[in-house]
Order: sequence, then structure tokens, then C-alpha cells
Amino acid sequence: MPVIEIITVINAPIERCFDLSRSIDLHVVSTKHTHETAIAGCTSGLIELNETVTWRAKHLGVWQTLSSRITEFNAPYLFVDEMVHGAFKRFRHEHHFEECLPGTSMKDVFNFESPFGILGQMANVLFLTAYMRRLLERRNAVIKEFAEGDDWKKLIQR
Repeated sequence: MPVIEIITVINAPIERCFDLSRSIDLHVVSTKHTHETAIAGCTSGLIELNETVTWRAKHLGVWQTLSSRITEFNAPYLFVDEMVHGAFKRFRHEHHFEECLPGTSMKDVFNFESPFGILGQMANVLFLTAYMRRLLERRNAVIKEFAEGDDWKKLIQR
């Protein structure tokens, strides 16, 4: 099972980074290139514990639908989303937040299992792990941009 870990340091308060990371609206902005939209469950605002969201997006040239649920929530330090339905056999995405200088260290731990046995394992090695890493890095860059500027005010009130 591949595990992707990414640490992003953001010059902003931990609460802002935590809220931006669970913002459905910011997720849509960060995945604009995949035409991702929230189509069911929590479709805007800040997702909370036990809430689900269903996404529709075009990944690797194929339209896909994926639903996930927030299964753990300890504001502003951690939340976890896990796939309920989608293209993966399973995934778990941990979002960790820690205060540091100059602001917040945001750590993603994304572990997933592809379907199709050995074929899925080959896809992981050949392209899927790299694709998912780029997707998460792009998302984190948008979170960082919003958190360090004034755009966060459009999405959350603090």
C-alpha cells in the first residue's frame, strides 16, 4: 500500500490552516484543473466530523465519483477523511497540524490501496502514486497561498 507524506509550512495561524484544509469551497478552487465539484453531502463551507462529501472530477481522462467521510476530528490539530465509495479499494487521508515558526506545519499522510490486485500495484508504481502526490502538493500550495494572503477571508471568518 503506497503512503504519501507531505509537509507544508505555512506562515499563518493553525486555526486558519485547519479550516482552509477542510473547506469544500477551497478544495474546488485547488482542483479546478480536474473540474472537481461537490455533488452530494456537504457541498460548501467547512466539513465536520461524520459528514460526507461526494466529489465528481475528471482524473486521468476519466470522469469519476468519490465519496469520503470525516472519521476523526480534533480541531485544530487533526482530521481524517476516508473513502466510502470510489475508484480506490480504500484510502485514508490524515491531515495533521502543528504550531511552529513561522506559523503552522501541515502534514498530509495519504495511504491508499488500488483495486485490481497486481495490476493496481503496477499502476501505483508506474504513475498513480506520483499523480496523487502532485494533486496533494497542488492542493497544499493553494491552501498556503490563501492562508498567507487575504483570500482566506472569503472562505472562513476568524
